[in-house]
Amino acid sequence: MTEKSNLQPQLRRVGVDGLLVTFGDRLSEAANRAALAFRAAIESADLPGCEETSTSLTSTYLRFDPLACPHARIEADLQALIASQDWYAAPLPRGRRLWYIPTVFGTDLAPQLDEAAAMAGMSPEEAIRSISETRVRVQTIGFAAGQPYLGELPAEWDIPRQTSLTAKVPVGALTVAIRQLVLFAVSTPTGWRHIGQTAFRAFRPESNTPFVLSPGDEVLFEQISPETYHAMPAGEDGARWEKLS
Repeated sequence: MTEKSNLQPQLRRVGVDGLLVTFGDRLSEAANRAALAFRAAIESADLPGCEETSTSLTSTYLRFDPLACPHARIEADLQALIASQDWYAAPLPRGRRLWYIPTVFGTDLAPQLDEAAAMAGMSPEEAIRSISETRVRVQTIGFAAGQPYLGELPAEWDIPRQTSLTAKVPVGALTVAIRQLVLFAVSTPTGWRHIGQTAFRAFRPESNTPFVLSPGDEVLFEQISPETYHAMPAGEDGARWEKLS
């Protein structure tokens, strides 16, 4: 992991109408926190010409209208914002939520739990306890619409992705690799190991808020039995949330 003392924000141009502020060359708690906090600060600052912002695991992206605001002006504004505080120690944005998502671990619904547990040096029972008791942050949304990458897990879960692909995991699949979880918003092939199954739909195109989870939200994956999972009424997932800030 990159140490906070070695991190410095880097500002780069992306095409003719984009700017990227990168807070680390690899994922770390400090870099992800900084990216989330900096995006919130950009939106609060209401910078002239700013049209869109987003975050990756370690960066904040800003798209602007170069006809309304020249590069030099918005770059100067961003440099001033970067220098205004230590973003690696900044508080996380307000408006975040803590989600509780019912999850079946293992069984035929999530058949790679035992394999992943062994790679992490745990029994299946220890692995379930480790995952279900760890509150993970939505670090970014990516790969598919509304799909969250969550972390970080304890160091034991620094296991690699598979060298081959699982042909398909269903919507709501919970997968693990490199100290992260991915909660699949679509049914797709993957190299991540399928350790849990939920009824949660992270992407709901019919809704006014199609991306259910937001970067900065936190999640606990609560263990349930396969019987409880199968007894859920159609269209219900049992998830609930509470405000964090």
